[in-house]
Formats: sequence, structure tokens, C-alpha cells
Amino acid sequence: MKRRNFIYLSGVGASALMLSNLPSYGTPIDPLQSLETVDVRIKKELADVALNTAKSKGASYADIRIGRYLNQAVITRETRVLNVANAESFGVGVRVLVNGCWGFAASNVVTKDGVAKTAERAVAVAKANAKIGGAPVQLAPQKGYGEVSWKTPIEKNAFEVPIKEKVDLLLAANGVALAGGANFVNSTILAINEQKYFASTDGSYIDQDIHRLYPNFSVTKIDAAKGAFETRAALSSPVGMGYEYLTPTASEKMQGVVTRYRNRYDMMEDMKNATKNAAEKVNAKTVEPGKYDLVLDPSHLWLTIHESVAHPTELDRVLGYEANYAGTSFLNLDKLKSGNFKFGSPNMNIVADKNQKGSLGAVGYDDEGVKPKEWQIVKDGTLVNFQAIRDQAHMIGLNESQGCCYAQTWADVQFQRMPNVSLQPGKTPLSVDDMIKKVDKGIYIVGNGSFSIDQQRYNFQFGGQLFYEIKGGKIVGMLNDVAYQATNQEFWNSLAAVCDERDYRLGGAFNDGKGQPSQSNAVSHGSSTALFKGVNVINTKRRIG
Repeated sequence: MKRRNFIYLSGVGASALMLSNLPSYGTPIDPLQSLETVDVRIKKELADVALNTAKSKGASYADIRIGRYLNQAVITRETRVLNVANAESFGVGVRVLVNGCWGFAASNVVTKDGVAKTAERAVAVAKANAKIGGAPVQLAPQKGYGEVSWKTPIEKNAFEVPIKEKVDLLLAANGVALAGGANFVNSTILAINEQKYFASTDGSYIDQDIHRLYPNFSVTKIDAAKGAFETRAALSSPVGMGYEYLTPTASEKMQGVVTRYRNRYDMMEDMKNATKNAAEKVNAKTVEPGKYDLVLDPSHLWLTIHESVAHPTELDRVLGYEANYAGTSFLNLDKLKSGNFKFGSPNMNIVADKNQKGSLGAVGYDDEGVKPKEWQIVKDGTLVNFQAIRDQAHMIGLNESQGCCYAQTWADVQFQRMPNVSLQPGKTPLSVDDMIKKVDKGIYIVGNGSFSIDQQRYNFQFGGQLFYEIKGGKIVGMLNDVAYQATNQEFWNSLAAVCDERDYRLGGAFNDGKGQPSQSNAVSHGSSTALFKGVNVINTKRRIG
């Protein structure tokens, strides 16, 4: 049997656990099993056993998460299918509060006896922690919601789409690149489904069905005569959507890359343009270092927002809890309490929100039963808030959690994770073309590339995918070897303008790492195209000898 036909029929690869970009883990499964769900009545019975056991053993508060996590990866290169992998992880995690201390335990034995024993272990852990001492946990109040449910508003479940259809799409896209002269091309479709049930002694019984999708590729063009090569990655975004993201309508296809795939993604069109761009990059002139005005497309700016704004405003990082793994923050409680710390220019308005439709972070309730809301982090350039959950809220004078608690699987304890953090669009009508017309000497950057940032999230350097030189208000050609450097406040205070909401788009990170042991989180960042004045640009050209 031909390998391709075997892949079509089986749909299962044995190397699911080896895929580092899949945050969940588990055993290989038949993809058809992913369409089955666990009866919510059974989950409620199991939850009540755990909660009652925890209370009887001395817990003042308890919650349980029953989770079924499904991952699928379809991976191709040129004309070959490299792997198709399906993995499932199923189990329970119980968290309790005893004598002012947290305790947590998890198990893959999802029976009444199994969850009871897990709850007992969690209480034992909490009692052991209490002997160490320290300040007692102060848990912000949270009303119970009773029995409720939430589901990502998808149109087409990615796990219902046959493997053959996904393989055909990826190989067809690869064929476009090869026909256009690409030397190498690889493409993937990653899909995640989190079937999560949360219950707590507050009186919540929350059933959620969360979907995420990430199509991606990379095209490489080699110029043997020059001894040079260039790549261009997809301009797709990972999304909190179903497979409909990969099936643009006829009207959306007519708009093409003008909309930069705001709502749907045309992989064939992007692959065609990527192949052309990679060839252009090989012959593009290298940038002259110096000060430039930067016009940053949302497909690029999301990563700068992620690293330089979203991470340093995580409260646990501000307090030093993340120092060993990923550093601290240049921000502190005094800068927040002062009420006048100028993070950026008056054009900088940063909002956190786990309700954004189509975003990676979109949920109905977070992993400690809090309904998410929108809140301002930076208002008119001034720092006004951080990101906090139930046991952190009192530290910054809040009476309730901001609803940004998350655990990557049932086996991991939930903790504060980044919500969707976005730059708000400008209020004055402004298109990308109009913005470029106002730039005399600048660079228009599309797509995210390499980056570097210090442990306090203050000094940084960012590259990109595509760089276009702007002279006298016009794009005059492509540049190469571009990266910009700045300190955090210097950069955000140079923010001169943001295009209006017509240009607003989401980018995002499918696997943002944090914590010890490390956990992965998916989060989106939105913006419209933005203009930054007088930013230092360096030349990153590879040099030998």
C-alpha cells in the first residue's frame, strides 16, 4: 500500500507524544472517537463526590476539573506526508484550600472511587503545606453559576473533517510553492479540542467545549549562484475557530491578502504570495542601519505586544514568582499605585479580554469558574492595571478575579495565565495607505520573525517576515536583514498613530510557556496597523569570517 493511501485510511501516527508544539499529551486514538463526549450528568456525579470528600476532610474550598484534551497534527513536506498524529488525554485535577493553604492532586482514574481518593490526596497536600507556614491564601469571592455550558462558536469541527481532506489541502498548497520555484516547503494543520468540566464548592457546574486551529507553513527559496537562501512563513493566525477558518467564501477570496485574513484564511493564496516573497527577499537590498519610522502590520505587532506588554503586566511576574523560569518585569506595584506611570504615548490603549470571538483565549469561564470580562491595562499611555486571579486580586486592591486562570491539562494546577491582550484601534479614521503617505523615511513590516528580550521585559529586538522601504510617503521596494531595537518605554512612547477598527486583526501564540513545571497557553493579541516614530533599526545580515 502506498504511504499516502495508508495515511488516508489510518489517520493515526505513533509519534504524537514527540510533537513539541502540542501542549497536551496522551495516548494515540482513532480520530472518530473524538466525536464522542462524556455525559454531563456523569461528570456532575463525579464532581460532587470529589467536592463532598474534600469538605468532609477539612477543606474550606474545593474545585475539580474533569478534562478530555484532544490534539491532532497533520504534517507534510513537499510531496510527502511526514506524520498524522491524534492524541487524547483524560483525567481529573482537584484543588483544595485547607487552613489557608492550597493543595492539588490529579489522576487519570476517572471513577467515583478514583476522584474521592484524588480529593483526599489534595487535602493531605494542603495540610502538609500549612505546616510550612506563610501568609494564608485570600480568595476573592465568586458566586456560583449553577449548571451552565459554553462552546466555541464554530461552524465546522476540525476533528470531523477527514484526514484525506486536510492532506489534500496541504499537498496542494505545497504544490503551488513548488510550481512557483520554491526549493523547500512544509505545511501543517494543528487542531485542539478541550472538553472541560469545572465544579466548585461555590456552586458552579460548568461544561465547556473549546476549539482551536493553527494552519501554518514555511517556504524556502535558494539562489545557488549567490550562495543565499530566504524563507517566508505563513501569514495565518492561530485561532479559536473551527475548520471554517480554512474555507474562505468566494467574496473573501476576492478580497485576497488585502484583508490579511481577518476572518478566514486562504492558504493557497498565501502560499502563492509567500513563494514570490521568498524569491524577492533573496534579491532585496540590505537595510542601512539608522533611525526609521516603522509601520507595523498586526501580523507583526502581535508578538511585540505579547512580549513587551502582556508578559510584564502579569502580576505573578511583577511579584517575582516567575523569576526562575522566564524572568521578572520592569513594572512593579509602586508604578501601578502611583497612577501616573507613563508606559507609552496617549495613543497606547491596551485592553485584556478573554471574550473576543475567534481568539485563542476565548472561553465562557476560566479554570476557577470565573466569567471573563474586559479590563484596561494601559489607558491613554498610563499603566492602570495588571492581570490577576482569585488569590491575587487583593494584592492590587481588587474585589474580584479578572478571570484569567488556566491550566493546560487536568494534570496541571491552574494559575494566572495571560488573557488576550490587545492594542485598541485608533478612533480617528485612518487607513494603512493614508498612514504610509505620512511617512518620509520608514519601513513597513509584515509578519513576525525572531525576537530577543531581557528578563525584565525592558530591552528588546524584533525581526519580521517582510520589510518594505518607505520614501516620501510611498513604498519603493523590499528590504532585507531588518530588526529594530528599543527599550520598552522608549518604543511605546514613540507610538504616533493607530489605524482605525477597519484594519483590526488578531495574531497570537499557540503555545506560550510559563510556570514550573512548564505549562503551555494559547493567547491572541489584536491591533490595527500602527506607526512608531524614530525607532533604531539594525542590520542582521549573516556574515561569515
